[in-house]
Amino acid sequence: MKRIVTSALLTLFAASSFACQSNKIQLLNDFPNATSDALMTNCVIDEQNKRITVKLLPENKPINNSPWYAFQLISEKPQEITLTLTVEDGTHRYHPKVSHDGESWQAVDYQVVDDKMNVKLNIGPKTTWIAGQELITNQDYVDWGNELSQFEFIDHKVIGKSVKGKPIYQIITNQPAVKQWLVVLGRQHPPEVTGAMALFPFVDTLLGNSELARYFRQQYNIVIVPNMNPDGVELGFWRHNANGVDLNRDWNKFKQPEVIAVDKLLTELVARGDKVAMAVDFHSTHKDIFYTMPNDYGVQQPYLVNNWLNKLDSQYPDFNVIQKPGNNPQMGVFKQYVADKFDVHAITYEMGDNTDRSFIDKLAKDAANTLMQTMLKNNEKLH
Repeated sequence: MKRIVTSALLTLFAASSFACQSNKIQLLNDFPNATSDALMTNCVIDEQNKRITVKLLPENKPINNSPWYAFQLISEKPQEITLTLTVEDGTHRYHPKVSHDGESWQAVDYQVVDDKMNVKLNIGPKTTWIAGQELITNQDYVDWGNELSQFEFIDHKVIGKSVKGKPIYQIITNQPAVKQWLVVLGRQHPPEVTGAMALFPFVDTLLGNSELARYFRQQYNIVIVPNMNPDGVELGFWRHNANGVDLNRDWNKFKQPEVIAVDKLLTELVARGDKVAMAVDFHSTHKDIFYTMPNDYGVQQPYLVNNWLNKLDSQYPDFNVIQKPGNNPQMGVFKQYVADKFDVHAITYEMGDNTDRSFIDKLAKDAANTLMQTMLKNNEKLH
C-alpha cells in the first residue's frame, strides 16, 4: 500500500507538529493514523538516560482494551534509545513494529515490566516509525478503490459522510440484471489492521478474472464498504468513531452516520427488488476466529456458513478454522443486523493481531474462493 507521508517530507527540527521534543530528539505525530495529542500525555524525553516515555489515553471511556500507538522519531545523531509506553486504565495489546519508510515493517523485541512496555530503538536523522500495527490509511482505501474502478464493471462511490465529514466509500459491481448481493464490510474498529489485511485479498479474489469469479459475478453483485470509520482511522482511535461510539454496537440503534449510510444503502437495494444473500464483516482480535449465526436461527440457506467454513477448514490440515455461532439481538453487531433484517447469514471474520501476514493473505484468497463455490450451491443441508 502507498503511504501519504514519507521521511522525505520531514526535515529535522523543522516546524512540524510534534508531540514532544528535546534539544536533539523529536517525537512526531503529524501523519495519518498517528496517536493524536488528545490520546497521549506525559511525553518526556530524557536525553541523558536515552529514554522517551509516553502515556497512551483512550478517546473516551468505557472502551475495549485496544491501546493504539503510532509515532515518528528523529534524532540529531544516531543513537539507541528506549521508548517506554504506559496505558491509562488498560494493558498493552499490540506488539511494536518499526519502519524506516512507512511501508515495510518489522516486529521488534520489547519487554513489559509493571505495565510498562519498553522498546529499544536505533534512531537518527532519518525518520523511524513505530506503531502497534502496520499503517493502512484512509488514502490507501481510496487509492485501492480508484484502481478497481478502472474495470468497467466496478464503481467507486461515496455513500455517506462520517461524523467529521469524511467520505465513506463503496466499491460496487454494476450489473443491473443481477439481483442477489454479497456484502463486505471493514474497519469498524480503527486499529484492527489484520482484518483489513484479509479484506484486501478477499475482495481482490471476488473481483478477479478467474473462471470462478467471473461466473460468480453472473449470479451475485458485490458491494464492499471497506473503511467504515475514517475518522477513527485518521485520528488513531482505539475503537470508536468521532462521537465516541463503537460502530459495531450501533446496528440496532442507527444513531451514527456511518451505520446509517450502510443501512440506507442495503435498504434501498432491497426496496428496488434486489436481495442481500450473505455478508462478511472483517475484524481483528487475539486469535483467528469466525463468529457466525447459528444454523438453526431461521435464516435462509441455513448451512451456507457451515458448508463454506468446513470446506475452508478441509484445505488446512495444520490450521483450525474456528466457528463460534451465537446471537444477541440486543448487542447491535452487524452480523446480527443482517440476519434479523434480511433473513440471511453473516459472519464476523476475525484475524489474530499477530497472525503471520502471508498466511492472512493466503487464507483470505482461499476463503473467497470457497465462499463463491459454496454460494453457487444449495445450502439447505450440510454438504
